[in-house]
Amino acid sequence: MLVHEGRTRTVQADLNLSWSLAALAGALNTAGFYAVGFYASNMTGNVSAISDRAGTGDLVLAAKALLLVILFGLGAATSTLLIRRRRRHARHDAYAYSICAEAILLVAIGVVALPLTEPARGEALVFGLSFVLGLQNAVVTKITDARVRTTHVTGMVTDIGIELARWLDRKAGDTLAKRYDPDKLRLHLMTVGAFLGGGLVGVLAYRTIGVGLLFAAAGILALLAVPVLGARRSAPAE
Repeated sequence: MLVHEGRTRTVQADLNLSWSLAALAGALNTAGFYAVGFYASNMTGNVSAISDRAGTGDLVLAAKALLLVILFGLGAATSTLLIRRRRRHARHDAYAYSICAEAILLVAIGVVALPLTEPARGEALVFGLSFVLGLQNAVVTKITDARVRTTHVTGMVTDIGIELARWLDRKAGDTLAKRYDPDKLRLHLMTVGAFLGGGLVGVLAYRTIGVGLLFAAAGILALLAVPVLGARRSAPAE
């Protein structure tokens, strides 16, 4: 699921990628919110928070929301640079390489946050996670040609609504009926479900083991990515 890209990917590869990474992203996102009241990967909400807090004169919270947006973007940029550099050397483990970087960063964030007390721990957690989830979102977006997004679900819910409308409006012999894609609907339903379930597990885990959640997530990411490292396959740079 971390090797083939674009149109060469199978439906099953997208499904495996979506449920595994969306569950982890959901867990990390809700852990950050539980810790400090900000979402690490919901950039729509954070941009709205910038406007709201700035408009009401709470410039400190507006600045924090702005920093989250910046860090998410920097994470996506860093991931893209890592992938492009790796692929210039004809390495098809480029995406796994970036996921390994995400795992290492999660461990680093956990080590930094562990000795801190609240609210400093929560802020270190959510700012670090924003960068990490930006990194993950770029990986998933690039490898699937944006068919899958794992760190937020607004687009997924919209696509679910579109596919449901196509299913309800299908008629025998109608050319529009061909546009209904059950695989796409299943993919988006699984992504949203995984994000929801991961979020529930994430908040419970954070309440129980704290930043140990980050170490557990890093271990899962490593299990997904490490077997792919070192593989050989020619791939042009994008």
